[in-house]
Amino acid sequence: MSYEIKVNGRIANVMLVSKNENSVIVNIDGKEYNVDVAKLGKGNYSILHENRSYNMELIQGENVRTYEINSFKNLFKAEIIDSETKYLRNRQKSLQEEDENVIVAPIPGKVANVLIKTGEKVKKGQPLVILSAMKMESEFKAKKDGKVKEVNVNAGQNVEAKQVMVVIE
Repeated sequence: MSYEIKVNGRIANVMLVSKNENSVIVNIDGKEYNVDVAKLGKGNYSILHENRSYNMELIQGENVRTYEINSFKNLFKAEIIDSETKYLRNRQKSLQEEDENVIVAPIPGKVANVLIKTGEKVKKGQPLVILSAMKMESEFKAKKDGKVKEVNVNAGQNVEAKQVMVVIE
């Protein structure tokens, strides 16, 4: 099975070629690596590659596809981008591109602020909602000039991915 794994902003194509006990062959961006992986305890691993030893701690993130990898020297943030995640992202992207009237939450988060009210006139590029997710705040702006038809969120409210936050007519 092939995955894309995003580590600190870089996306790598990773495929498990074979596994025999602790001996693992992985293909990363077209290059094969033969490594020895031993699980030392919950989330702790020892990795041996070309006679060099690495100790890693794998810490579950906010969901089953995000992790922090602690090498006891460096800390990396990683996200597994499998076929389901790619499909959902592409679907969400196409929904947002197709409908300029709808502002949708791309990921689960918490509404930090709602900057408009139903009936209010807005200009293209005007900030409408601020969403806090994954320790970052994102500002969602009007995609066109118009009038706010619906505001479906309130400050402090948790939202799901693909949830419609604002509709503009």
